[in-house]
Amino acid sequence: MQKVLVTGSNGLLGQKLIRLLQTPLYANQFDYLGISRGENRLPRLTKNYHPVDLTNLQAVKAAIEVYQPHIIIHTAAMTQVDDCEMNREACWQQNVKAVEYLLQAAQPYQSHFIHLSTDFIFDGKTGMYDEQATPNPISYYGESKLAAEKIVNHSPLPWAIVRTVLVYGVAEAMSRTNIVLWVKQSLEAGKAIKVVNDQWRTPTLAEDLAQGCMLIASQKAKGIFNISGQELLTPYDIALATAHFFQLDASLIEKVDGSLFKQPAQRPPKTGFNIEKAVQLLGYRPHSFQEGLGVLKTQLVS
Repeated sequence: MQKVLVTGSNGLLGQKLIRLLQTPLYANQFDYLGISRGENRLPRLTKNYHPVDLTNLQAVKAAIEVYQPHIIIHTAAMTQVDDCEMNREACWQQNVKAVEYLLQAAQPYQSHFIHLSTDFIFDGKTGMYDEQATPNPISYYGESKLAAEKIVNHSPLPWAIVRTVLVYGVAEAMSRTNIVLWVKQSLEAGKAIKVVNDQWRTPTLAEDLAQGCMLIASQKAKGIFNISGQELLTPYDIALATAHFFQLDASLIEKVDGSLFKQPAQRPPKTGFNIEKAVQLLGYRPHSFQEGLGVLKTQLVS
């Protein structure tokens, strides 16, 4: 039985991975442990959860030594782009030092290290990047994630880097929202919203991202993989599609350009991923955005 350690198990992706590991498809192949900061947020995860501060090397070493995982899926990160820009020390600790500590602690066990990264390592001048594209981050968040990638890349452990884009979904006791839920909740409250139409992304259903990670884990795949949705959409496109799907008032959505928002961190104008490598090598099959909204709807009413 292979042992999988999931960092950030309280987060959106972490919760989806734990739920996937509990399904019949994987339950007979993998044992698992979720680690995160604070109390466990996921029901039915009691004996398989341990609170760990990943910025504390001794705490990381202790957790790894006790569990001795065959596979580590590292989802934990500081992902609020503006917070990273304004609090660079915390960003570096959570996004870079934590990776160093995990790799160091896992070295005696030669754990397969699966690291989550982001489209924000790119400047967004072209978009639909493949795995060979040259990174050029324009925010401190992007810089920190690229620095972490380089550390993973030079690790003696077997590794895979999973790059993803604008993840959306529903989780238990979520500490932060995502674009689909924000649009839905705003329109349900009758609140007018301004949404940018000059940025492009390939939004990713959290279940698809979890599936991509587990395809890598079960196949012991190595290297860099783009795991995202396929459709290149603006946030405005996403907002309109969400409004129509949930039969909400789309007239409350105002189309604006990004210059309206004075944010501490720059956003890459056009990212999005070519996912052909993951499709061909892993058998990755993401939902369409419309199908993803359907998955979300089912979870919201259950």
